Amino acid sequence: MNEEIGMTKVSSKGQVVLPKIFRTKSEIKAGTLLAVTRTKNGLIVLKKITSPILKEDILTLKNVEKAWEEIEKGEFRKASKIDFIEELTKW
Repeated sequence: MNEEIGMTKVSSKGQVVLPKIFRTKSEIKAGTLLAVTRTKNGLIVLKKITSPILKEDILTLKNVEKAWEEIEKGEFRKASKIDFIEELTKW
């Protein structure tokens, strides 16, 4: 799994443009629905949604928030990159 990092900024109207590589690989086009969540530590997560929004999508967003709360409390375990990616693919 290759990591891809992009940068963007917020316009004066509050709009954010996702980098083209993310839009292309995630098949995000004009009108694509994205769920947005913000964790208590300020991490903003976007998830592409297929209509209608599924309970699984909501659960994924809640799990991300819970994971960041655990990290902030020091409740995490260290893993190699390979182990981390294997665990991530289970999501």
